[in-house]
Amino acid sequence: MRIAIIAYDGMSPFMLSTPLAVFGEPFLASGNEVVVCADRKRISATGGIFVEIGHSIDAAHQADVVILPGWRDASEPVCPAIVEQLRLAHAHGAIVVGLCLGAFGLAEAGLLDGQRATTHWARVAEFGDRYPAIRIDPSAIFVDAGQILTSAGIAAGLDCCLHLLARLSGPAEANRVARQLVVAPQRSGEQPQLIERPSPASSSEHRVADILEQIWANPEHSTTLDVIAAQAGMSRRSLTRHIRARTGGSLGGWLRRARIARAQDALLSDAKGIEGIAAQSGFPDAQALRHAFRIELGMTPTQWLARQRLG
Repeated sequence: MRIAIIAYDGMSPFMLSTPLAVFGEPFLASGNEVVVCADRKRISATGGIFVEIGHSIDAAHQADVVILPGWRDASEPVCPAIVEQLRLAHAHGAIVVGLCLGAFGLAEAGLLDGQRATTHWARVAEFGDRYPAIRIDPSAIFVDAGQILTSAGIAAGLDCCLHLLARLSGPAEANRVARQLVVAPQRSGEQPQLIERPSPASSSEHRVADILEQIWANPEHSTTLDVIAAQAGMSRRSLTRHIRARTGGSLGGWLRRARIARAQDALLSDAKGIEGIAAQSGFPDAQALRHAFRIELGMTPTQWLARQRLG
């Protein structure tokens, strides 16, 4: 898989590093080739940084995935050379990704007309005014529309890239990279852009974080709020507040996503029998597994598996 990241003058170094951190060495084990390309050999970045670019922007022609990581100013049109590359990439069947304000580039290329998409919450109104044909989701942290993906702010770009890595290389690889980066692999695109997500400070908050990690690693085990509250040494109400602050949702939603991730691993490893996959993932039966997939992903396990067979 060849992944092209489009760079440009005045870009944020963090935006450039986001897809590189997820898809680039030393973390990736699945052999994808990652190139950074631009319409010039040397670009400026914020903070007085200059970056030497080893590939011309035409390198995007041969890519299976083309990523535009942000844009320097939402009020400034994305340059025509980038817009043209996005159009060409989409035309030859590549997956096209717009991180944060990069969604403006995809919109300018006409790739989002009639599509559901998102961008940074502070620019949603401007996005909608300029491109009224787009079905904007102002709250989602990222939107996967199949061949096209868009994300919200800078940190949400990590979530979007990890999600795409799971599509390309499987959830196990995405989870492994997330752990290397010390970020959570579990945030779904439907989680809100604006939630309180404090870093653990007290010992009880640390215990909640550890317990949630254990649940993610072993989702086949049943648990309840009362059991976790006793382990964390806090009330059920306080535990619910901490879980929502850290995950953006409920314990049930967290556990469902963990079990789906386990089921995705099993599906990709050619495990036979949906009933067996459901049991080893912590679902009571195949019907419950299918229902969870529809809630979280909007498709059945079979449909999800078919989408992983890219190319």
